Amino acid sequence: MDQVSLVIILLAALLIPLIMAKFKINSLPTAVMEIIVGIVIGPSVFNFVNTSDLISQLSTIGVIVLLFLSGLEIDFSLFKKRRTALTPLEQKNAVNTPKYSPVRLSVYAYNTIIVLSLLLAAAFKVSGLFSDFWLAAILFGTISLGIVIAALKEQELLSKAFGQTILLISVFGELVPMMGLTLYASVYGSNSQSLWLLLLILAVAALLLLRFKPFFRFYQNINKSTTQLDIRLAFFLIVTMVTVAESVGAENILGAFVAGIVLKLLNPSETTRERLDAIGYGFFIPIFFITTGVDLNLRTLLTSGKTLLLIPLFFLAYMVAKIGGYWVLKLRFKQANALAGTALTATTMTMVLAVLRVAKSMKTITSDQSGAFLLAALLTCVISPLIFNKFYSAEKEDLVKTAVHFIGANLSTVPVAQQLRKGWYDVSMYTNHPENYQTYHAQVPVTLMENFTAQDLQDHGVFDTDILVLGHIDAERNYELAKAAKAYGVRRIIVRFEDRNVLNEHEDELRELGVEVYNTPEANITLLRALIESPSTLLLLNDTENSIYEVRVLNHLYTDVQIKNLQFAQDITISQVIRNRKLIAPNGNTTIMYGDRLIFTGNKQTAAQIRQALATAN
Repeated sequence: MDQVSLVIILLAALLIPLIMAKFKINSLPTAVMEIIVGIVIGPSVFNFVNTSDLISQLSTIGVIVLLFLSGLEIDFSLFKKRRTALTPLEQKNAVNTPKYSPVRLSVYAYNTIIVLSLLLAAAFKVSGLFSDFWLAAILFGTISLGIVIAALKEQELLSKAFGQTILLISVFGELVPMMGLTLYASVYGSNSQSLWLLLLILAVAALLLLRFKPFFRFYQNINKSTTQLDIRLAFFLIVTMVTVAESVGAENILGAFVAGIVLKLLNPSETTRERLDAIGYGFFIPIFFITTGVDLNLRTLLTSGKTLLLIPLFFLAYMVAKIGGYWVLKLRFKQANALAGTALTATTMTMVLAVLRVAKSMKTITSDQSGAFLLAALLTCVISPLIFNKFYSAEKEDLVKTAVHFIGANLSTVPVAQQLRKGWYDVSMYTNHPENYQTYHAQVPVTLMENFTAQDLQDHGVFDTDILVLGHIDAERNYELAKAAKAYGVRRIIVRFEDRNVLNEHEDELRELGVEVYNTPEANITLLRALIESPSTLLLLNDTENSIYEVRVLNHLYTDVQIKNLQFAQDITISQVIRNRKLIAPNGNTTIMYGDRLIFTGNKQTAAQIRQALATAN
């Protein structure tokens, strides 16, 4: 019977996304549909599935893997200290004021959640509806990080400021209640360990981080498909941290979450993360969500009058506890999106299950109260994503053009800047030569600076750009500025070296840092050879309707897909695929992988949209 129930659950996990795609059900995240289907196939409706020891164990693994992957989603670059002054580009494109970073907004928003949760818990205690003040405060402050991540992924928002803000609020909404639950169990439980032992979790995490810091550099040299060492490391971290957490009286999900953070700080490749997502979301996590629905026996829960009274009250408490985030999100995002983000953070389920499981084992909550909390949490998972999908629309700051800053205004850089301004780029130029400023400022946006030191460039916001082009004639200065810009965190740096001797001395170092270099004489030689070997090259380069593009594929919607099956395959011609610095001659059966660089030609308007779609991180 156990095996039959598991087969039904796995069949449901397979059919749910297919049916949602067939009938275009986009208003609810897949995780929410899995919970609803679990209710339908469980004792509440058809009673096809009953939870067995095997299914419970797989479900527990599912929530552990879910929290592990949640820790892996945090973008720690957001915590890196950056400049406080705004660049002219940011001032022009800001919705309100970008001084409110995702980190700052998330801290402010979750502080409002803590305050409101405490007030609501006090109200329930005073009214006599629920007497355990601390347990209620923990429950009202929870956010379902797994469902939030699923909703943000489906909208392709995890790489955007809005998505990262909501993600960080949700991280606090799992981490803070998780710590609160650990303290609650330690104080009121009879079998818990001393509180100071919780520090062992952080100590072990730090030890693992230091021990395996060089792992992924070494791994690239010994990787074989039959060893999958990165996946073995991931599960070693999970089991180790879960074991340590349970040994000191904490919840296993706290250990799993910390394990995800450790692996994230080890900087795994996108391929590693993709395989872990496949294991988690392909098998364990759907079992957890469907089993959650199966365990909600509505026939039993809805027969209690007190449960029926508490369900709407707990639901309102879950929603009201998050409402303060609306005014915080409005500081940076438009009103409709502030409402959408607030609604999404009101989803709660994962931590509610963990909290109630601990509370029931401590006998501090009745079955009726537990059922009311669960059903109210389920309502948030259904209603909140509906509100989010209804009101969310792209932010202005998400639609701005790619910023390109040129250091050096001369005959080599100005014509390029003029051409780029006609496309999907916002160009700024900087020069320290007054005569060059006088010559070119009417043709392109040029800023005159006295000095080109790294500190001056930082102070003027020159390094706050998507692409930095160091086109100054001074090769040594370009080299020093390239290193400073890389240390600052500029994503792409292109450096001009007219002196081949300087380039020879520093080329290996710069390429190791990921800096792109070019030399004008060599570029001219390459172009001339191309003209001789391919006479149509010049025609293509001068074509006003079509152009050559290069894009790095970051959107998972277009990975593991054959070129012939791309939805825009008829609109572009892919001439080269660059994978791991190797050129691949593509054909219709070539499969696009995450991180591939595609060189393609196409109509300038259509190709720009396709390029943006491929490069949007999802």
